[in-house]
Parts: sequence; structure tokens; C-alpha cells
Amino acid sequence: MNGQVETLRKNLVDAIVECDLDKTVSNVEAARGVITPQEIIDALSEGMHEVGIRFERGKLFLPHVMVAANAMTSGVALIEGDLAATMSGGNRGHVVMGTVEGDVHDIGKSIVSTMLQCAGYEVNDVGRDVPTATFLDAVKEGNADVLGLSALMTTSMQTQKEVIETLIEKGMRKDVMVIIGGAPVTQAYADKIGADGYSENASEAVKLVHKLMGI
Repeated sequence: MNGQVETLRKNLVDAIVECDLDKTVSNVEAARGVITPQEIIDALSEGMHEVGIRFERGKLFLPHVMVAANAMTSGVALIEGDLAATMSGGNRGHVVMGTVEGDVHDIGKSIVSTMLQCAGYEVNDVGRDVPTATFLDAVKEGNADVLGLSALMTTSMQTQKEVIETLIEKGMRKDVMVIIGGAPVTQAYADKIGADGYSENASEAVKLVHKLMGI
């Protein structure tokens, strides 16, 4: 059985890395009922993580990434009902996600947003190159439980710090938990700027939010 599970997971990862929508859909269908919906999403996310790495290294190009992202979205859509059936209590909380101002990368952030939605959270993905004021408005308007800040460049990491400092200045820091991520970001940096947590990939981000929310 373990061998079958590993084969199914590998096929899911490979289908995304190959940017093959049809293969992704067929492999998700094959995996349904054998492995859990969350395990399927984890495998798809692992594939997208590898796609992101290859894109950053110039081995894949934007059209490939878009096809892979569409394949993942289609795969997740197939199991949304299964996932909902495995969850209890409906909406688990409100999360605001975005890439900070000065940074236009959003592949990883978008994957995290999708996975959090699949895990039962209400997610407001405010996009990329997002001004600090927009983050604060979204947190306030949605009474957000968690704010996720993505930065894929060392130059934009400073903006993650600035968002947290502004939350403190506005008296809002105590009302929302802040998580950060992105290729150059580390746990040490998260600790330094006073974030509530850090994750290095989408699967870990979901686990982190669960932990912060006490789930």
C-alpha cells in the first residue's frame, strides 16, 4: 500500500512539474479515495514549488508556470468536495495574503492562498506589490486573524518589517497574527522583526496557520 501511495504522490508531483493539465487531472482522479485530499494538495503544492524554483532559475518560463498553476487549480477543484467533507466546523478563520510593495512575485503566495482556502479558511489575497496601507485596510475591514506577507527579494524583506512596525504604530498588532515567507526569508529574520511565524513552503504555511489558530 505504501508503495502505491508513493507512486500516486510522485505522479501528482511529476504532472505539475511537467506542466501537464490533462495528466494532473487524471492523476488526481486516480489518487482520490486512495490518499487523503490534503495529501493530494500537498503533492500538487510540492510540484508547484519545484516549478517556482525552475522558473527562478530560468529553466521554465512564464507560460509554463501559468499552465502548471492552471493544472493545480483544476486538480484542486476536483477534490474540493472531498476536502470539505473531511473538515469540521466550516470557516476556520480569515487570512489576508499578499506580496509586499516593491515585489511583483506572487506564485508562491498564490499557492499558499489556494491551500489555505482548501483547508477551510476565508482568504483575501490582495495581490502583489501591495502598499502597507492596503494590508492594514484589508486586516481591519475583514477583521483578519492572520496576515501573510510574502517577499521574494532581499530588498523587499525590509517592507515586511515596515508593515509590522506600522501595525504597531496604529495599535493593530495585537489584533492580528503575522506570518512571513519567501525565498530569502528565514526563521531568524521572522524572529528579528517580530513576526508570529515563518514557513519555507506552502504546506508548512498551512500547518503554521493551523498552529497559530489552535487547530
